[in-house]
Amino acid sequence: MGKIKVLPDAVANQIAAGEVVERPASVVKELLENSLDAGSTDIRVEIEAGGRRLIRITDNGSGMMRDDAMLAFERHATSKLSSVHDLESIGTLGFRGEALPSIGSVSRLTLETHSRDESSGTRVEISGGKMIKCEDAGLAAGTILTIRDLFFNVPARKKFLRSEQTELAHIASLVTHYSLAHPDKSFELHHGPSELLRVTPVSTALERVFQVFGNRILEDLVEFGPETKSLSTPEGEQKKFSLSGFVSKPHIQKLNRNSIYLFVNGRLIRDKLLLHALTSAYHNLIPPACYPFALLFLDCDFGEVDVNVHPSKTEVRFRHSSFVHDFVRDAVRGKLMESKPVSSLPLPSYQTQPASSLPFSEFTQRIENTAPDYSEMVVPFPDGPPPEPRTLPNFRLDLPAGPPQRFDFNDVPQATMPPARMRIPDTHGPLPPGVASATEMESMGSLGDLRPIGQIHNSFIIAAGRDGLWIIDQHVAHERILFEQVLRQFARREAQQQRLLMPMVMELSVGQHLEYARIAEELARAGFETEPFGNRTIAIQAAPTGLGPGDIEKAIHEILDIAETELRKSSVEDLRRNIAASVACRAAIKINTPLDQQKMDYLLLELAKCEYPMACPHGRPIALRYSTRDILKGFHRI
Repeated sequence: MGKIKVLPDAVANQIAAGEVVERPASVVKELLENSLDAGSTDIRVEIEAGGRRLIRITDNGSGMMRDDAMLAFERHATSKLSSVHDLESIGTLGFRGEALPSIGSVSRLTLETHSRDESSGTRVEISGGKMIKCEDAGLAAGTILTIRDLFFNVPARKKFLRSEQTELAHIASLVTHYSLAHPDKSFELHHGPSELLRVTPVSTALERVFQVFGNRILEDLVEFGPETKSLSTPEGEQKKFSLSGFVSKPHIQKLNRNSIYLFVNGRLIRDKLLLHALTSAYHNLIPPACYPFALLFLDCDFGEVDVNVHPSKTEVRFRHSSFVHDFVRDAVRGKLMESKPVSSLPLPSYQTQPASSLPFSEFTQRIENTAPDYSEMVVPFPDGPPPEPRTLPNFRLDLPAGPPQRFDFNDVPQATMPPARMRIPDTHGPLPPGVASATEMESMGSLGDLRPIGQIHNSFIIAAGRDGLWIIDQHVAHERILFEQVLRQFARREAQQQRLLMPMVMELSVGQHLEYARIAEELARAGFETEPFGNRTIAIQAAPTGLGPGDIEKAIHEILDIAETELRKSSVEDLRRNIAASVACRAAIKINTPLDQQKMDYLLLELAKCEYPMACPHGRPIALRYSTRDILKGFHRI
């Protein structure tokens, strides 16, 4: 007798359930998507014991007729596909026809449904894959699906479920995701007697974000879209892609991807391609180990995306993946560049990574390892000294003295210096007209209008503006300026070099030596003139302008180490950006460097010209703003 045999339906259904029903959230996802496909505008989800004991989803969709209600529990029975050609252009969230029979095979399920085309509804009861009852019932239009005792007949699967709170968190995240994708619908989520989510229909995605997350997060988001782009196919067709949504300002830095919400044609997905595109958009804007908040909606022709690549329908495959990747990356990065969002004080409480732990951080040069010495807080008077210089305890008012130690501004043309800046009046009377009611500037575009008034610890520039008080990190500000200059020189092949009096000989590790051979041409484009000099040794004959003798070797080591650990699979553009970042960091003005008025003015004016003046190439914020409104609130003026 042969060894191969056809499995019984009960076993086949439980195998299918293993692919479709991983945990209670998987059940909620399948049923929620069916409700949306049925045209529901009001969806209620009820949970008990994290979904183990009860999952009930009630909707006001189209419902099912009696025959359809019975047929829906047959494997591969669906109303959403009729031929193999339909698989090439799927426009519904559900389509496999496996969800209901798979769920019914591992639970006690009750379906109550009423189609408006019939006079009465239908109730179907199934236990462990066997139909127990099918009868008429007086029901309102729509569908109620009740799942009890999930995995009651598969104890091995039940044993692998996590805690009640963990399973509930997965369900809450899922319902939240879909409520964000469908702002025109009502969603409710209840866990026992507790109401976890209730949102009513609104007209815009912005209003739905406010409903779900509150006003605080709106202050940290940049809204964009719809951004559109068309692709011309070899067949002469025009395929249109559209992207809209919200992304966080760079100072919002998450330690995981849990705050990234991705939808393709209204379908919730986890897609490596889109995640990589989003990460690339924030490259050099936030630290490498951090992630933004993002709510992105990508819409395209149904035929451009294959959603039939994973049993749970959470992964997709794009027909033109490179085009989609670059479109998403460029759209997000372009919006960030355009809006130039500014980080406001106080910073959000969910800041994650301290500056001292970031790569190449010059912030660790002493400033975090010593107690603040307020006697070194110097506030110059750009319009001349005060009538009577006064000294306060631990606080000195004085003119800036002496040239910088590590940063030469002597070639700065006088024509670039701005005229005298606006003054912030000091009065105990009524506020000056327009100050209390002025619209807060939320962009770094106002950098060029700031008036520097001094330094803290010879490291941070304090500047006054019409929109508040600003604190600028002079090292990372200059780092951003140099970074963009080096990138422009890369593009034009015009790197500025300084020749060394004597070649500098460097020994490399085996890994560094291999990477040197791979990226030697890019090093040359950046301004390094090098050549092999024996076994695992190179000679440096020239280096980019601005690098001191002690920084040249450090910059080369950093570039080779990054190339070895991070960039082997990255693009040439990423390699160039990291080379530029290393050169800029080493060449930039250091902390503990006193600056006079002219040099502070120059820094701010050059920073204002940058494409992206919000963050240094390693993701640290450049400037923080204490807004006029916050100042007024602090002094109880408003």
